[in-house]
Amino acid sequence: MTEIVLGVGASHSTLMNTHWEETFHKDRAERFRDALGAARDALAAARPDTVVLVGSNHFRGFWLDLIPAFTLGVGECVANGESGTPEGPQPVDVELARHLADSLVESGRFDLAFSARLRIDHGQSHAIQYLLDGLDVEIVPLVVNMFAPPLPTLERCERLGAAVRDAVLAFPGDRRVAVIGSGGLSHRLPWPDWRDPHGEDEEFMVGAWLDGRENSGEYDARRREIIRAAEAALSPEFDEEFLSRLERGELRRLTALSSAELEKAAGNGAQEVRSWLLMAALLDHAPGRRLAYEQLPEWLTGMAVAVIDPARGTEP
Repeated sequence: MTEIVLGVGASHSTLMNTHWEETFHKDRAERFRDALGAARDALAAARPDTVVLVGSNHFRGFWLDLIPAFTLGVGECVANGESGTPEGPQPVDVELARHLADSLVESGRFDLAFSARLRIDHGQSHAIQYLLDGLDVEIVPLVVNMFAPPLPTLERCERLGAAVRDAVLAFPGDRRVAVIGSGGLSHRLPWPDWRDPHGEDEEFMVGAWLDGRENSGEYDARRREIIRAAEAALSPEFDEEFLSRLERGELRRLTALSSAELEKAAGNGAQEVRSWLLMAALLDHAPGRRLAYEQLPEWLTGMAVAVIDPARGTEP
């Protein structure tokens, strides 16, 4: 029998790797890092065989020449390795991944893009680095378009999570499956709407996203400069409400927001909460438990970690 044993939501930031010593709020950073360790311990205790790993891609594996809304890795998976994150091939549960792709299409619920040679970046490899370190697990990577509008709606992401849940539970093999949603919470990146760039920096970024498939390394230094020069724009009120909804098992209410409303409330980087919404739907919106929330303007982001343990929901 296949079962879903745990869900984890976690923010990511490569600045943990590259600018730890320059982090001013070191106490906050340490609490966030410790919460990642606690989530990793919870994953180890749940003993998953496979982790469905949901995250974004920051124009390092996907480019404006082709941006699917949802892409499932069903074969090779290679991590990009930027900013000290894992690099190289990652172990994929190909049997489960292909079952999910087949089931979603044959049921008529979703026609997902798939990749037999998927390249991921820190939108997922950050979670591999901090949440799966030392665990003997395979992954099923699911990349969601969260930065190149038009974006899949929040409602569509929630429905996909429910459909993937049904497909996982129908898998004829014997798997213990965990789910990780990587990204968010509130933050604003100095990234333009690719359809309407303004100024030299924005035109450069769009050019990098369009032309970077063959020569992405040529753009990295200036990309990093633009990001490091950005001012933080956190929305702690949004983050608190978001985490409270997760704790109450009510994250599906987020689907009432449009992409524009979400960006207005919490920044363009908050589009990554789609990962958490998908994760929560895969756990059937069981009540969750936050492990940390820290405002880290040096990392441009409201950083959070939470877990959903379906077994706790049955406790008296």
